[in-house]
Amino acid sequence: MKTWHKIGLLAGAAIVAVSAPMAQQATAPKARYNMDVGTVTGMMAMGRGMGGAMSMAFGGGGNKEAYELRLRLGSTLSPDKGGPKADHLPQAALKVGKALPLITPTRTVSEDAPEGFEQPKGRLLLFWGCGAKAGKGQPVIIDFSKVAKGQFPPGLFSARVPADRGPNLTNSRTYGEWPNGKGGKQPQSGSSLIGEHRVAGNYSPEIKFSLAQDFMGGLTMRTTSMGGATVLSWNALPVATGYHAWAMGGKVDQQRGEMGDMVWWSSSSAKEFGGGLWDWLSPSVVQRLIGEKVVMPPTQTSCAIPAEVRAAAPDFMMANLYAYGPEANFAYPPKPPTGVWHVDWTARVRYRSMTSAMVGGGMGGMMGGGAPQGEPRCKPSVFGAVMGRGC
Repeated sequence: MKTWHKIGLLAGAAIVAVSAPMAQQATAPKARYNMDVGTVTGMMAMGRGMGGAMSMAFGGGGNKEAYELRLRLGSTLSPDKGGPKADHLPQAALKVGKALPLITPTRTVSEDAPEGFEQPKGRLLLFWGCGAKAGKGQPVIIDFSKVAKGQFPPGLFSARVPADRGPNLTNSRTYGEWPNGKGGKQPQSGSSLIGEHRVAGNYSPEIKFSLAQDFMGGLTMRTTSMGGATVLSWNALPVATGYHAWAMGGKVDQQRGEMGDMVWWSSSSAKEFGGGLWDWLSPSVVQRLIGEKVVMPPTQTSCAIPAEVRAAAPDFMMANLYAYGPEANFAYPPKPPTGVWHVDWTARVRYRSMTSAMVGGGMGGMMGGGAPQGEPRCKPSVFGAVMGRGC
């Protein structure tokens, strides 16, 4: 009986194995296209500078919306003839011109420090989490002089939220991107994404897809004081999949005209900074990060910056808020019911909305208030390099 029982179990397992559907194989696409779509409000929308933003710099407000597109085409193919050439050809409703040229950037490698570079002298204080008071173990303090020597502390940039930028110059045989200063313009008020989009060039199959999702709505963020803490509040966006806020501030040495301690706060309950949190995130990634309390859920519309953060950055602070949005994916030819799927191209369209506002009173740090006359108000530093900015 035991032998027959074993034979029966083996036979049953064999039947299950044969009847179970096998994963369908798919070839790597010849071309991959990424279209990142953004809605920008607040200070970033006001000419991306200080002048036009002064009227709404403090406490949020302002409903001016700007739109942005970032386009990237990567291919496994070489150009048919001549140099690489490709264009994104939108409908007139997008109001960006007849074509957005996808240009291959020039590879540049330079290890020289930028002109005016100086070793930083201050510290970076890291805080995280929504709440009136900072949690235990905060702040984590980073000495800029150690960063200047290449001693980057672990966890400064998130490992759990890698930036997924899709095709780029290093992972593609032929590559093009926009914007690039070679033609076309960013969308403007009244622009619409809805309708057919086409990408044509000499190093990829023709790509065509139609969008039913327009730009996300704009965020309006307000800041209010509450017993030393600063409460950020915002309007809920219907298609938002989650939210993330962060703030940067500091304290100015008025006598030397230099920045002292810098402060970096993240709304994540975990110690997570930067990485993909500053990029476009797919809904599936956002859902995972909500479960890990790295991203706020779409039902949340407020978050308090702890009082210790504002106390550590009395001279200036700028708060930023991201609303991650939906994603649309396309592939050609359509997936067959059986057999190997030979993919010519894939396209991914991601959405987000973002805003920013000054917090509190002082503007000395932002304006370089204490710099002696005749000296530059902002000098390149290691901190600027860490943040991806010149100063």
